[in-house]
Formats: sequence, structure tokens, C-alpha cells
Amino acid sequence: MDREKLKELRIRIPDRAAVILDTIHKAGYEAYVVGGCVRDAIMGREPHDWDITTSAEPGQVKALFARTIDTGLQHGTVTVMQGHEGFEVTTYRIDGKYEDGRHPSEVVFTRSLREDLQRRDFTINAMAYNGQEGVVDLFGGLEDLEKGLIRAVGDPRQRFSEDALRIMRAVRFAAVFGFAIEDETRAAMEEIAPNLDRISAERINAELTKLLVSPHPELLRTAYEAGLTARFLPELDRCMETDQNNPHHCYTVGEHTIRTVQAVRPDKVLRLAMLLHDIGKPVCKTTDEAGIDHFYGHPDKGARMADGILRRLKYDNDTREKVIRLVRYHDRSMETSPGGIRKAMAFYGTDLFPLLMEVKEADVSAQSMYQREEKMEVIARWKELYRRIREAGDCVSLKDMAVNGNDLIEAGMAPGRELGAVLQAMFEEVLVHPEHNDRDYLMEHFAIIS
Repeated sequence: MDREKLKELRIRIPDRAAVILDTIHKAGYEAYVVGGCVRDAIMGREPHDWDITTSAEPGQVKALFARTIDTGLQHGTVTVMQGHEGFEVTTYRIDGKYEDGRHPSEVVFTRSLREDLQRRDFTINAMAYNGQEGVVDLFGGLEDLEKGLIRAVGDPRQRFSEDALRIMRAVRFAAVFGFAIEDETRAAMEEIAPNLDRISAERINAELTKLLVSPHPELLRTAYEAGLTARFLPELDRCMETDQNNPHHCYTVGEHTIRTVQAVRPDKVLRLAMLLHDIGKPVCKTTDEAGIDHFYGHPDKGARMADGILRRLKYDNDTREKVIRLVRYHDRSMETSPGGIRKAMAFYGTDLFPLLMEVKEADVSAQSMYQREEKMEVIARWKELYRRIREAGDCVSLKDMAVNGNDLIEAGMAPGRELGAVLQAMFEEVLVHPEHNDRDYLMEHFAIIS
């Protein structure tokens, strides 16, 4: 796009960010909003943050504003407060050598916007904007947006050698935007992938999660093909290489896994559960005399493996525990009756049961056509029974039962095992006959005399 058209391209900058730009300009310095906010605004997306880059050095920026926070002075960043909102203002800089494969050992301030932009990761993230000059696009970011391409700024090998996390970011951006990865950039990703070993689990976690909940989680396949998952999730690689010669399946374990991730809604717990639901299959695989593959015990084995993987990748305890339970129970069947579903809800918990239904649907959707219609009909029946039970307000947990431990103690029972056994017997009665969830009925039926 020529210079005049770039100047005509308008971006609506929030008033508070515009005030910062205007204040810096009036003091005689250059200033632009930069990076992801420019990209998102051009794409019609709502930017999360409005980062600002400037020729002014940190001390000069601090002198211009009443309230600032020294966010990262060593890297040239000052947070300027406008009301309760903070905006990161960073001096144009040139990064020194990346000795740890993640952070520059030093930064050098520069007066050149070009030098600042050319150190950034991808062309679509290397554009700047202000109201006077319009879009500054020195590396073809607009063209790549139009083409739907993720392309590194300059030499992709250098960009990825500086910071290997950019390799994960390339796949994540492609998944979020539905873009392709440019060929040289893709080749450099494969070459530099071993450097991911130097990236912290927390940062891998963040990028993997964003990829999983994106509109195109199937780019996990790209991460596998480029050698990325081999560095942080080698268990998936083994799944990709494990065939399933079985009437219920038509894909490798890994391909089935990716398709189930696509099939479930973009929720972190659900997509992690689908990513890991069959992770135990490769180590449980056996083949019978007829050449049919079986994977006996894979849910329990997979749950144990999922626990280790999620701990390794530093997922929070709540997420880890929910995912493990979904992996462990994803292949279990249930009775197709109201009582059976109430028992299942009591066992799995009302928080997990609806998620389990989503997991089961996604699992079946990525299997072969063999008995698929029948399987989906059963799941639909479970879901309908669940809906009716919830609407009726049936008791499916001890805390919702009309009798509790205090009632039994007041009636003369001593605390202990016998009391617990009576409560459990009452609960089982109520699960089968919800109309019996009545204090008088339960106390009389179980011969509890007050």
C-alpha cells in the first residue's frame, strides 16, 4: 500500500491514549500506538491494550506526566496512568544479544522507529500509527493481513533464535486469525524448535491454552508437524503415530484427538480434556488374534498421565482436577433411566456431568460411522434426562436431601459409621424415588424414632 493510502487509513484511538500521544508530540518527541492494537484495529477487532512507542527516553516520559509507574525502566518502559487506566509507553530500542533465548541481555535506546519495529516478531505486529502520519508499515504487515499470512520480520531464524517462544506465537496467531504461516517462517520454526526447551512451562502453557481455545485448534497438527509438540508434549506425538485398527475408529489416536478438540466448544477445561482424553492409548494398545486393536484401561492410565502433563505444564489445580476427572470418566457408560442419570449426577457431580456429556459427544463425532448414530442417540437421551431432572429440582447430592446428620443425631443416633450408612441408604432411596425426599417419609421409612 502506498504512503498516501497508509496516511488515509484511520484508527480510532481511545481518548486517554490519544492524550498521551498528544502530550509527547507537543514536547517535541515522536509517539505512536504500536503492535497488536494497530493490527487488531485494522482487522476490526477490539484491542485489549494500547501500547505506545516513542523517541522520548523513560526519564523524559516521566517528566511529562503527573502519574507514572516504573514498569520496566531497564527495557525502556514506563506505565503512564490516565485515571485508573495504565498505558505502557516504551522508548524506541534495539535489543542486544539474546543470551538465554528469551530476553535480550541489554537494550539500547534509539531515535529510529524503523530500528524499533524491525526487532518485533511478525510483520502484522510491526506496524505503528498516529493521527498525523497514519499507519507506518515498513515491513509489509498490511499486505500480510490481506493475504492472511504470519511472516517473521526480516530473517525468521534470527527472530526465533532471539526468542523461541515466538515459534509458539506463530502457531497461536495463525490459529486465532485463521491465517497460514509463510514458508520461510515455517521452515525456521522447524529448525529452531529445539530451543523451546529453554522456555518456561508457564509461557508454554499460556500459548498452548490460547491455541486450544482459538477458532482453529486443529493447528495443533501444525505444531506437531513442525516439531513443536515434541518439545513440550511428546505424548501427543506418540498418539499421532498410533494407529487404531478397530471398527469404532478411522483415524490415528492423534488425528482423532485433534478432531475432538475441534468438535468441543472453546472452553479451556473441555479442550484440554479432549487433548488428553486418549493420551493413555498408545501405552495400553494390544492387538487380538483377528488383528483388531484394543486399548483396555486407557481412561485410568490417561488420567494419571494427564495429571503428570498438567503439573509439568503448570496448570492450576482446579483446571487440572476437572480435566483429570473428565479423562478418567470419558469412556464410561450409564443407565438410560431417570434413576440411572440421578446416580450418575451424584457420582460425577452436577458441575462435571454436563461437561462429560460434551466430552462424549465430541469423542463420538470423531470416531468412525460404525454405530455413531446409535451412540449419539444414547447421549441425547442422557442429556434430555439430565435436563428434566434439573428442571424438576430432584435431589442429586447429600446436601439437598431432606434429612441430614443433625436430624439423625437429634433423633437419638450416635455419630459414626452407622449414621453415615443410614444417610447413604436414604440418599440411594431418593436417587431412585425423588418423591421420597421428604423428612417425615425418610425418618419413618428407615425407622428413625425421635
